[in-house]
Amino acid sequence: MSLIEKLTPEQEALIPVYREKWRAIALSTERIDREKAAEAVKAGYIAIRKQEPEIIFCDSPYAGLEIVIHKQLKHLLNSEFYNQLLYKFTNELGSQVEWQLNNQLQLQLLAVLPYLTILEDILRDELKTQLQLITNLPSLWFKTHLYSSVCSWVDFYISVLNCSYNQIKWQALQSLLGYCSWILPYEKICIVCDRPLHLRFDNENRLHAEGEPAIEFIDGYSLYSYHGVTLPEKYGKIHPQQWQSQWLLTEENAELRRVLIQGIGYARICQELQAIELDI
Repeated sequence: MSLIEKLTPEQEALIPVYREKWRAIALSTERIDREKAAEAVKAGYIAIRKQEPEIIFCDSPYAGLEIVIHKQLKHLLNSEFYNQLLYKFTNELGSQVEWQLNNQLQLQLLAVLPYLTILEDILRDELKTQLQLITNLPSLWFKTHLYSSVCSWVDFYISVLNCSYNQIKWQALQSLLGYCSWILPYEKICIVCDRPLHLRFDNENRLHAEGEPAIEFIDGYSLYSYHGVTLPEKYGKIHPQQWQSQWLLTEENAELRRVLIQGIGYARICQELQAIELDI
């Protein structure tokens, strides 16, 4: 196959179609089918020539980390999943497209979903003390947002550009994204977390909700956000119309103070605080 150096107008027109296809998959809030999810995980292990693991289902990433802590799991397969299911596979695809075009296509097709990265960071903070008990934990998650992004251009390369590919690995990737949410793959155990019940965004596709969680899982674990800024529950569970100007006097985080000012409004702040000068 000769190196692909230019797209046809018809091929260019399909770029947003594949981007939105995989973004929709990654943003799904449907309950996972556990039977299909289990088969997808088994196929993923087979694709990297590992024995089928014990599969444990949980309702949220937080619950998944609690299982990690309880079982004192240490040896992740993340590096092998990345190396064998992602990097080598995608490098082979990318080698069939001219370098500059390959970079341009990836920028246009990658449907990056930052809410998953935000949630992972929060989970790390919340469980920091417990996680310090676990050694050799290089990365928490088989990163669904990364795989969703990569699958958008992998799918495009295979389906539109007709690049040659490894059918077993591509089927494994599609199944993992289609039937699972986040997973924690270990040598003998794989933890599969269900999808969130709700995902809420503003008109700029930033995580956002007023008086309710921006991300909410079936077991009650939630993440609050205001126009993309993560909020503590004490602010997030209250509608901005009920936020209190007095909170500005004790809030030390500059970004949260900015959000409070935005939500409350200068007029109400001046009225309620009687124009006290704030160091913001």
